[in-house]
Amino acid sequence: MAVNTQFSIAVHMMATLGVGCERNGEMTSSELAESVNAAPSFVRRVLSKLSKAGLVQTRTGKSGACSLAKKAKDITLLDIYEAVEAPKAFAIHSYPNQKACRVSCNIKHTMEKVLDKTQASMEQSLAGHSLAELVNEMKKP
Repeated sequence: MAVNTQFSIAVHMMATLGVGCERNGEMTSSELAESVNAAPSFVRRVLSKLSKAGLVQTRTGKSGACSLAKKAKDITLLDIYEAVEAPKAFAIHSYPNQKACRVSCNIKHTMEKVLDKTQASMEQSLAGHSLAELVNEMKKP
């Protein structure tokens, strides 16, 4: 099963920009790609999503760079999670129901309720953490 790491990579990039605010606040996509150890084209795709969500500002061209569009204290992890359209907490299988099995006929509906509660709890937790908290944590010795 493929794992989607776009959210954690987006948080990594945003934290790098947050730390980068100490030096003029701008970084190139190549600098971010080096920090993440990912292809610059992938980083630019993630930056595009973050930009559309109003979390980063980008400037294209020869002197292109990006920076946080808001103060780190005003950006939550939920903002980043939603910006990159990260997958839900878990996935429910799509295998066909076996009509002769009560569990098979009811498991998806039952698990959807669990998923909804789990997702809401996770999103509430992410909303309670700012990018500034992460940046400050990384500054500690």
